[in-house]
Amino acid sequence: KRIENQTNRQVTYSKRRNGLFKKAHELTVLCDAKVSIIMISSTQKLHEYISPSTTTKQVFDQYQKAVGVDLWQTSYQKMQEHLKKLKEVNRNLKREIRQRMGECLNDMSYEHMVNLIEDIDNSLRVIRERKYKVITSQIETGKKKLRNVEEIHKKLVFEYDARHEDPHYGLVENEAVDYHSVLGFPNNGSRTIALRYVPNHHHHHPSLHGGGGCGGSDLTTFALLE
Repeated sequence: KRIENQTNRQVTYSKRRNGLFKKAHELTVLCDAKVSIIMISSTQKLHEYISPSTTTKQVFDQYQKAVGVDLWQTSYQKMQEHLKKLKEVNRNLKREIRQRMGECLNDMSYEHMVNLIEDIDNSLRVIRERKYKVITSQIETGKKKLRNVEEIHKKLVFEYDARHEDPHYGLVENEAVDYHSVLGFPNNGSRTIALRYVPNHHHHHPSLHGGGGCGGSDLTTFALLE
């Protein structure tokens, strides 16, 4: 009778399956027989043994010939019916495509014509909405790029105006240190560098303060060696 314990049932199945396959192999070797065994466990796992001298299909073909039955006829008929349905669907789709292109309209009924017009209008509406979203996204991206370019242009104009007021040097300030970072510019064929000293509460360097024609500014310029 059926083994109720699932673990014992699986162990017994595995052992006896291996024993059965071993006996089938012995029949193949000792008796030159063609043996095919197909087993499906309670867990829907497939196990198969086939003699090395043949294939499963060859065994089935020999079985059909010996018994006089056709194992594939039913499956073949189902496949043919499925293929027929697919061909019909394909023909309908091709006809709909031609109708949407303005072809094959003579045999259409009035109701079918109205439905076709509605389908085309709906399709055009969907296409317009998608295209509108794409164009809107492109416009927004263009506006962001334009704003970035305008900001860059404003900064460049500001820097140009600052340098125009004092053509001998340009400063790039950095509030994190006592001395502002500085850029050197050509001055009558020589290079100069300017330092701006920012006094704090810890130390003071009065010797670095210079007039330099800046109206009391704390800027000092130094010539750079070539």
